Amino acid sequence: MTKSELILRLAETNPHLYQRDVERIVATVFDEISAALARGQRVELRGFGAFSVKRRDARQGRNPRTGEQVAVTSKRIPFFKTGKQLRDRLNEKPGTAA
Repeated sequence: MTKSELILRLAETNPHLYQRDVERIVATVFDEISAALARGQRVELRGFGAFSVKRRDARQGRNPRTGEQVAVTSKRIPFFKTGKQLRDRLNEKPGTAA
């Protein structure tokens, strides 16, 4: 599902909201999650999962084309850990309701 598909689905299920308002809500939620991660904070959505930032140390890498050694700098990467309810929903058996 893309961001625009999410907006359309939310607009369809909430006919009392204008689509432009749904777009603003979705953009605001994503912006706030991104801003919190940029500050190094953890974002937890109970039942869905948690976003956090992990740090990768600097290391020596290799150019796959030439085999030459290259220095890879340290970096921060986003990490998502699923919540128990989401994991259970993804792994439920067909024909059973959660």
